[in-house]
Amino acid sequence: MSDNNKKEALPKIDFSTFINSLVASALVNLGIMQDTAGESGKNLSLAKQTIDILGIIEEKTKNNLTDDENNLLINLLHDLRLAYVKAGKDS
Repeated sequence: MSDNNKKEALPKIDFSTFINSLVASALVNLGIMQDTAGESGKNLSLAKQTIDILGIIEEKTKNNLTDDENNLLINLLHDLRLAYVKAGKDS
């Protein structure tokens, strides 16, 4: 079987995995985490865009999430905003 035919076990898609995928993208662009190729580098514009998208999601889903989902989003967004400010100062 070739590599193209192998099926990888992917996590169940739910709100938390969706938010975590956006957070991972922001962390890569903040230079905090390596991408899937093992490379890292800062792209603060893309990081800000992803953080802004998460902010829009927070606004548009207000009063429509479970307590766990809401806490996850609020806490991760807060941490990303702090990391963005720090990354901007380090540049």
